[in-house]
Amino acid sequence: MRATYRVLAGLVAIGVVLQAMFIAVGWFTAIKDMDGGLVIDKNYEGNYGHMLHGQFGMLVIPILALLLLIASFFAKVPGGVKWALYVVGLVVLQIALAFVSFGAPVVGLLHGLNAFALLGVAAMASRRVGAAPAAPAAAQSTEATA
Repeated sequence: MRATYRVLAGLVAIGVVLQAMFIAVGWFTAIKDMDGGLVIDKNYEGNYGHMLHGQFGMLVIPILALLLLIASFFAKVPGGVKWALYVVGLVVLQIALAFVSFGAPVVGLLHGLNAFALLGVAAMASRRVGAAPAAPAAAQSTEATA
């Protein structure tokens, strides 16, 4: 279960990096299309970069964060539940900041900054597994029989 915890935390961190890549390609594509005559108005629905950013941000990363929280209860990583809760909290904050940013675009600065915090916390959660000593097999078997 410790490996599952590590992988899920790592996937959240990778998801944040992918998010940055998706939004970058989305806006560079939009700028290229505007140079070609595209008009962005209230009917513009974005492009594949915007779509991927939205889907990963609203579906994939929250699901990974919740799975990380569930795994944290079984992984026996010292402080693992605490770090998983930090990840979930930052994901919730990230989504809230995204929605607020549509009405107040300057809040988008905090959305971008929080992404760095989420990346760092998810990476730290993943690294905590390697820093924590694994329970010896003999100790695990005596706990199971007791």
